[in-house]
Amino acid sequence: MQNAPKGLRLQIGIFGRRNAGKSSFLNTLTRQDISIVSDVPGTTTDPVEKAMEFLPLGPVLFIDTAGIDDSGALGEMRVEKTRKIFERTDVAVLVADPVLWDDFEDKLIVELKSLNVPVIAVLNKSDIGDAPEPLVSKLGQEKIKYVKVSSLENTGFLDFREALIDSVPEEFISPQTIASDLIPPGELAVLVVPIDLEAPKGRLILPQVQTIRDLLDADSYCMVVKERELRDALNRLNRPPALVITDSQAFLKVSGDTPLEIPLTSFSILFARFKGDLDTFVKGAMCIDSLKPGDEILVAEACCHHPIGEDIGRVKIPRWLTQYVGGKLNFTHLQGHDFPKDISKYKLIVHCGGCTFNRRQLLTRIMQCSRQNVPITNYGVCIAYSLGIFERALSPFPSALDEYRKRNLIH
Repeated sequence: MQNAPKGLRLQIGIFGRRNAGKSSFLNTLTRQDISIVSDVPGTTTDPVEKAMEFLPLGPVLFIDTAGIDDSGALGEMRVEKTRKIFERTDVAVLVADPVLWDDFEDKLIVELKSLNVPVIAVLNKSDIGDAPEPLVSKLGQEKIKYVKVSSLENTGFLDFREALIDSVPEEFISPQTIASDLIPPGELAVLVVPIDLEAPKGRLILPQVQTIRDLLDADSYCMVVKERELRDALNRLNRPPALVITDSQAFLKVSGDTPLEIPLTSFSILFARFKGDLDTFVKGAMCIDSLKPGDEILVAEACCHHPIGEDIGRVKIPRWLTQYVGGKLNFTHLQGHDFPKDISKYKLIVHCGGCTFNRRQLLTRIMQCSRQNVPITNYGVCIAYSLGIFERALSPFPSALDEYRKRNLIH
């Protein structure tokens, strides 16, 4: 893996009306012809992505979108695609002709702010004329960062860079760790990596690679073994590891082969904390006890792949949940960015670790579940609960474990 994964990049959505100058703005900012530019309204029809290093922020992903005022049958579909980008936008850039600014832009800012997305207003086409003073005054009063730029004359882009740096969420300034806070420098983590039919040829999967890098950055040691090699590997060590991390689908075997005094968890549970909200997922997993045969369950995966064999999302999790409930459940499976607006019919949503998503996108889904009172958990948390090893899998996370025990007493 030579480049930063998309899910770890700061994702910057560029929004606005048709012909507001979004594509010209991106091309000038990146000094490349990324997006097609034309006087014809609606030239950009699908989101256009540009990954780059944007110092001092590091790896970012700019997303140029179709005009959000598009019309007609196709236009409405383009607008819907643009709104889907809201879900994963860490910083929103609203490009507008200041002379044409009206309630449309105001409502767009309100919508983005309702998702807790910071907004930078780019008042474009400053070469034609200055922005109206009432608009500038209003943006200042509402504490909305704004810059005046001209893509034609390449002016205002240093101001934009400063505004972007000031708007970046704290998690990108002080990034979260995956596992390194659990393992002191100089201590060992054993990573259990099954090599099955769905394992990609010639490489490890993203959560495993990212966890290894996180531990190495913190001067911790890693040992990587397959599940059938774990017992022998532990016996060869002259002192126990600080933590064993396993693929969730090998939980039962790994739990049996790992002495009780050694903390154990899974990659998926680590990513529940890294990409989502572990306490929320713990609370969601406890709702498994209230499931009844015939209930609707949504299983959501961030990446798109062709399932084969004993697929964890389509075969194993449905099997374990069905066994736990004692009757047939109705499962719906979705991949990628597909996620319904109305999720009220589901009694539980089981999400993957979200390694290909940025944190914003997974948190947006968690917020949607909260608004509609639908419990959500993730693969690893769900598997640990349904297999009866929940407390052990949460042992490295005292606050989540305490929350579980408190809720367990209430129930």
